Amino acid sequence: MAMGGRFGGGFGGGFGRGHGHGHGRGDGEGRGGPRGRRMFDSGELRLVLLKLIADEPRHGYDLIRSIEELTGGAYAPSPGVVYPTLTLLDDMDLIEARQAEGAKKLFAVTETGTAHLAENAEQVEALFARLAEVGAERARTDSASVRRAMGNLREVLIHKLRSEDVAQETLHEVVALIDEAAQKIERL
Repeated sequence: MAMGGRFGGGFGGGFGRGHGHGHGRGDGEGRGGPRGRRMFDSGELRLVLLKLIADEPRHGYDLIRSIEELTGGAYAPSPGVVYPTLTLLDDMDLIEARQAEGAKKLFAVTETGTAHLAENAEQVEALFARLAEVGAERARTDSASVRRAMGNLREVLIHKLRSEDVAQETLHEVVALIDEAAQKIERL
């Protein structure tokens, strides 16, 4: 079945990175997910979506927002990943579209889906623990005062380093101060 038609999904497939919105970038994951790896591998996103649908029938957009909430805004899978996965779950008879609100489909778990979740309960629990961990890390690292201080440092550095008459030894001192601050923070 074509990915673009049935549930309003996008093109492509697989389990990709989340989409950015200017948050948490620079660590290898779209919205602040685990460094250097995808948020979900192979069938993991299928299990997460299936569990969320089993908890409460949902629309595709609701699923994206639910995952974003679980991670404290650090990660949200793209519609181009979610909708093809919903198509796959439906083709596997793990979910079914129940009622439509306009163009939106409300998905509910099937008996087969409930059994599949029970068979994979340990993995599902680990996946939701991972999502909670990402959310907790986001809460620890995204406080307003830390962002303000980092922004302040950035602005001071830009101002200082844009000056045409910055001596090489001043640059070395700046680097040494930043390294020293990083070491002190690491030891906290």
